[in-house]
Amino acid sequence: MEYVIEMLGIRKEFGNFVANNNITLQLKKGEIHALLGENGAGKSTLMNVLFGLYQPEAGEIKVRGKSVKITDPNVANELGIGMVHQHFMLVENFTVTENIILGSEPTKAGFIKISEAAKEIQALSERYHLNVDPYAKIADISVGMQQRVEILKTLYRGAEILIFDEPTASLTPQEIDELISILRLLISEGKSIIIITHKLKEIMEVSDRVTIIRKGEGIGTVVTEETNPNQLAELMVGRQVSFKTVKKEATPGEVILDIENLIVTDNRGIEKVKGLNLQVRRGEIVGMAGIDGNGQSELIEAITGLRKTKSGKVMLNGKDITGLKPRAVTEAGIGHIPQDRHKHGLVLDFPIGHNIVLQTYYQKPISKGIIMDYKKVNDIARRVMEEYDVRTGNGEMTLARSLSGGNQQKAIIGREVDRDPDLLIAALPTRGLDVGAIEFIHSKLIEQRDKGKAVLLVSFELDEVMNVSDRIAVIYDGMIMDTVNPKDTTEQDLGLLMAGELLAKGGNE
Repeated sequence: MEYVIEMLGIRKEFGNFVANNNITLQLKKGEIHALLGENGAGKSTLMNVLFGLYQPEAGEIKVRGKSVKITDPNVANELGIGMVHQHFMLVENFTVTENIILGSEPTKAGFIKISEAAKEIQALSERYHLNVDPYAKIADISVGMQQRVEILKTLYRGAEILIFDEPTASLTPQEIDELISILRLLISEGKSIIIITHKLKEIMEVSDRVTIIRKGEGIGTVVTEETNPNQLAELMVGRQVSFKTVKKEATPGEVILDIENLIVTDNRGIEKVKGLNLQVRRGEIVGMAGIDGNGQSELIEAITGLRKTKSGKVMLNGKDITGLKPRAVTEAGIGHIPQDRHKHGLVLDFPIGHNIVLQTYYQKPISKGIIMDYKKVNDIARRVMEEYDVRTGNGEMTLARSLSGGNQQKAIIGREVDRDPDLLIAALPTRGLDVGAIEFIHSKLIEQRDKGKAVLLVSFELDEVMNVSDRIAVIYDGMIMDTVNPKDTTEQDLGLLMAGELLAKGGNE
């Protein structure tokens, strides 16, 4: 059997924490090999070992049958290994070409040959149907297009083996379909791919084989066409997982959130929310469905005080909170699980324990005057981390930056739900989470609803919106196209509304 990559008995430690323990992964030439595991199971760590970012304590790596020492990413590149990271390694103020050639700039007589590099990048882009403009600035292109730049960066350096770490975590459904087409094209061109993902549907659709890791241990490798999502989920979390959310019928009470004729502009002054009306009642989950970029981000930022409104009102419990600062909005009774956990959810260089009290550190019982009780901080952090299964290497003192994306997300959700707000705004709450964690988070949202709280769920996952919501508000071009009952609606109906097509019954409720 010809393997282009063999990782044999890999062990990686961080202090006393064993992230990878005796893991074996073998990649065949020309296959898409999925790496599956819970948040914090050690998947990204294993791939960072392969890419030379970490050095293993034990084990052997073979590339095309030859034992190698991959001491840094440059060595990985020389061996034909490229990695597309979950959080892109791009300089926003640079162009596509400048980012791709960074560190390996072609020069002539001391000058960088930008135009020649751009032509080569254009040719690569066309060959792999990536449709990337070599002269576009990174800050001006979509997340999906930025990912294509990362793919081009690996191809430009001659990668034959590509590692994708959670490649669909930040993409819209359409961008996911396009990425899958790109992966298949890469395989047809003779590349070999390792893909880390939590999404079982995608694993079943694109992979040839799956290696499962659980709590840093290798569970085994299975052939995709010989397994199914239920078996994979059980191998991943060690128990049966329900894909169907169980909840009783909602009994909505009085209106908690009342948005009236809201108009919000983006950073360029363009109206993104256009006279939007929406109500969320006590004891219900309202899901917001829509294609990314139709005003969801600006709406959430306006409600939570992160963005000024142009006109209209945001009412909470009958009180006008329009234009209040974020802390005042929080104190009024709103919890916010943000869409971008790094930008709005965490202080990455603070310990995770301090992040868990970011909203309450100045209040009793944590603080009395200017004196903060750090024992109380640690007690609260440990309780939340235990309840939400936030896994770290060094407990509550672990820097937020060093946690996996899924564990960062669970810490944020734990912090916001633990405050027991009247309205919980959950924006992409399960992005980057494994099926076991998704099941748990959905149960927490329903638990808040059943306690008489209001929940506004914003998600690009249609099955999540259909599964968890009591009502679904479909947003298109900054307005609510319609509000529908998930029991009486199909995904096709939602798709039409999301594209701006009114159904037989319509309106801006």
